[in-house]
Amino acid sequence: MASRRTIPFDYPASGAIAAALPGAGLPWLDALRAEGRRLSADGLPSTRLEAWKYTSLAPLAALEFAAPAADSVAEADLGPDAFDAVDGPSLVFVNGRLSASHSRFDALPQGLRIVALAEGLADDPAQVEALVGGTAPLNGDPMAAFNAAFAADGCIVETEPGAEVQEPVRLRFVAAPGGEPLAYHPRVIVRAGAGSRLALVECHEGPGGAPSWSNPLVDVRVGEGAVLSHVKLQIEGEGAYHTALTKAALAGGAHYESHLLALGAGLARHEIHVRFDGEDADCQLRGGYMARGSQHVDNTTVIDHAVPHCESREVYKGVLDDTARGVFQGRIVVRKDAQKTDGHQLNRTLLLSPKAEIDTKPELEIYADDVKCSHGATAGEPEADQLFYLRSRGLDHRTALALIVEGFMGELLGEIGHEPVRAALAVRVADWIGDAV
Repeated sequence: MASRRTIPFDYPASGAIAAALPGAGLPWLDALRAEGRRLSADGLPSTRLEAWKYTSLAPLAALEFAAPAADSVAEADLGPDAFDAVDGPSLVFVNGRLSASHSRFDALPQGLRIVALAEGLADDPAQVEALVGGTAPLNGDPMAAFNAAFAADGCIVETEPGAEVQEPVRLRFVAAPGGEPLAYHPRVIVRAGAGSRLALVECHEGPGGAPSWSNPLVDVRVGEGAVLSHVKLQIEGEGAYHTALTKAALAGGAHYESHLLALGAGLARHEIHVRFDGEDADCQLRGGYMARGSQHVDNTTVIDHAVPHCESREVYKGVLDDTARGVFQGRIVVRKDAQKTDGHQLNRTLLLSPKAEIDTKPELEIYADDVKCSHGATAGEPEADQLFYLRSRGLDHRTALALIVEGFMGELLGEIGHEPVRAALAVRVADWIGDAV
């Protein structure tokens, strides 16, 4: 029964949907899904939960969702691929299910293995169990529970120790709802072997006002001395709800960097949890969010320094216009024995409208005494001095403002090492500026 900490949600649970999921009948998977259904039966998290204080899912709870059909859609219905200029293996999911006709991952470079989740459950369930069965526990997380209960597809991306994969692995998730609102819960498992190098490009997109709910969970483990770059672009339509959770565990000497650009959905929440399991590891979290109209975008991060001698850097920058609302909740936890921790966090937001709003809540939870940790947050309209300088050089107000926004976001994009990926994101930023400014 739902409590004041949850929102009642009549989601088409057990019954036909659960029975039709791939792998039904496998004891370990049935147990995982049953636990997910048990936790999700309480409903969606309410704003009485501290972690959801600034983001209400009440509009999502009011929708009646249907199960996505297993069939694909025609290629013309998918629209242009934001990363079509990026080489490398690609997997395309339509309404949460793999579209083999649009995907390309047959000829993989040495040391890289990709398995579609539904296909793997049918062909080699023991192999999938070894990875999915060892994923991070639900820990009472409501959105992870929905994913565990109703994930119909996804993929496993794995590199062998020492493998250096030159081109990014691209994951494209397309919402193509029909007459009824659709919900899907992709599960992505990434395992970077010790000493390997891998880049992952994740894109979530969909049409204009059609209602849909995307609830992906990405489970990442970066092996000892491995390097993983993870880029995510989220450009779903204004009728979409996007609630994403990424969990990353870093072994000793590992490097994990996350680059997020969030532009779409009526309501989007991007949650990232990073845990240091080995010393001398580091992570870089960089996020950009641009919203207008009545969009709501929530960025929530937790970095858990569980061991000594690790470094984290976190920078989130956003631009909000009209009545859009942004949320940044960043928490750095330094455990008692995690001496010599170095952690820094920064959130900066440009407000282009007096009605735009940002709620920012940086947190440092430190139990060790030999650490370097800091956080900062700023929000406000573009600086008058910058506008005056550009106007005095002959630029009109609109062009001057566009240059300021472009430079503000360009600092984030400049940190992405892969040029075609960086260029694709820059196009999206420029398009947003052209429409909003």
